[in-house]
Amino acid sequence: MNQLEELLTRKKVAIIGSSGGNLFYLGGKDPAKLLDELLLQIEAAGMSCISLQFIAAKATMDNIKEDTQAELYSWNDQTNSPAVTAIGTIREVNKAASLVDKEIAEKITQGEIDALIFMSADPNGANFHTVEAAALKKLPATGTGGTSMAAIAAKGVNVISTSGTTGTTNRTRAVTFLTSLSKHFGLSYRPIIGKAATNEQLELSSGTPFKRINLRGMMLSSLPGFIAMALVLAISKIPGFSGLSEVFDLMINALPVILAVVAAKQVAELDEVSIVAGIVAGVLSVKGGIIGGIIAGIGAGLLVQYIFRKCVEWRFPATTVNIAAGGISGLIAGLAVYFLIAPISLWFGGEIRSLIDFLVATNGILAGLIAGLLIWPAIIGGVYHAAILPIVLLEMGKTGNSFLGAVDMVGLVMVSAGITLANIISPRDKGEAAVAAPGFAINMGFGTFVEAAYPFMFSNKIIFAGAIISSGLGGLLVGLFDVRGTAYVPSFMAPLLSNHPTGFIIAMVGSLVCSFIITFSVNKISRKNVKNKESNQKSGELAG
Repeated sequence: MNQLEELLTRKKVAIIGSSGGNLFYLGGKDPAKLLDELLLQIEAAGMSCISLQFIAAKATMDNIKEDTQAELYSWNDQTNSPAVTAIGTIREVNKAASLVDKEIAEKITQGEIDALIFMSADPNGANFHTVEAAALKKLPATGTGGTSMAAIAAKGVNVISTSGTTGTTNRTRAVTFLTSLSKHFGLSYRPIIGKAATNEQLELSSGTPFKRINLRGMMLSSLPGFIAMALVLAISKIPGFSGLSEVFDLMINALPVILAVVAAKQVAELDEVSIVAGIVAGVLSVKGGIIGGIIAGIGAGLLVQYIFRKCVEWRFPATTVNIAAGGISGLIAGLAVYFLIAPISLWFGGEIRSLIDFLVATNGILAGLIAGLLIWPAIIGGVYHAAILPIVLLEMGKTGNSFLGAVDMVGLVMVSAGITLANIISPRDKGEAAVAAPGFAINMGFGTFVEAAYPFMFSNKIIFAGAIISSGLGGLLVGLFDVRGTAYVPSFMAPLLSNHPTGFIIAMVGSLVCSFIITFSVNKISRKNVKNKESNQKSGELAG
């Protein structure tokens, strides 16, 4: 079957409704986003939207007035997408909507529409003709809005699933609608979780939730929580702010919850439902530390998807589907960690921290040197985010700062800053200064973007070797002073978040100056060689 034939045989769907009363607070006040999600799932189900009548008011329909402003969204056949076709008071928009209502009713009568999706529709007003035509044709319909759906069913429409709006989201409503319609028509449907820009992303988003388990992404997304905790620790050391030590302890306990929420949302991608599941699971996994939080979040995310789909297949109301998916999945995953996994995950995390403490205590200088020498190959080889960052977060999850976090700041951030600074002051050519300046500013101002040094490191082996040597020196100094700290914060703030501000400053300055001197010298020699070469060429031309 070619693409044209496939399009012609697709089931045709019409979307009918309004921003509603309760729906207004659950997605209806942003109609573009609501419709976008619905159209995404219609496409995923192998169906097509050919008609639309959606009245979007600027206030909830529960408190509507005749002069309330509103917009009418209709289907644009040229662009094959929703378009605003009327703007004015709700009274004026309703008049325009009645014309669209008659057009859709005519399409139903002509057999051009196969199914209907209702959201807070008005079967006795703006959607009267559509509902009457659907009842005569016995078209399958699904929707939300308890009162309106009851009235639609009473008029004889073949309502295959219905629900109230409470507790639903744009995504869960859309998935529920399309699951019901797909099951009715005997079609295969795998929900698309999140928008996809490429075919690869589309395959991932519509694939199994196991494919969306990404520890690196979970760690990076949770990093702000760890930095917030480090800030509280630093402030608590200021005279007069010692009371914040209790807040620090609270933040330590919050870290598993943060990781669980991030993990659940990334795995399930069902908006608020997965967030709630993550919170429930995270609260129950606090005793398991950050490893327990991650495990609980992943488990909750997997269960959210499974329970959600099963409840939809069993035709539970959408509100009940959300409650069951968000509450029960979080409870099951959280209790599993609480009773079974927490002791193991806590022990494992503790053993990793103990190993690092043992190595530093045995020979901190050697441990820092080795860590500094290996951290650049680790980040270039893609090992940093998979192995080192999790260890940094494990350390921070106990004390608020980290030995490897300090090595990160001095070995990566400061070395990159030194290389870029040298290329600002003494570049090999003028163009390199423009490239280096933003990188230096970001490294110093935000404690990240070490990749700014890559162009200079990869173009010269001596600068590359100098980066590793400088990083080794910085790590050695971190070990010498037994520093614990963190990156991802402004350079001037980093020492304040460490256990040894003076030692951290010495280590940061040492690695920056070392990388600066090496790069500065290499650039000087390179420029001198270029000038000598040009001078020799000119001498040869004159002699010729």
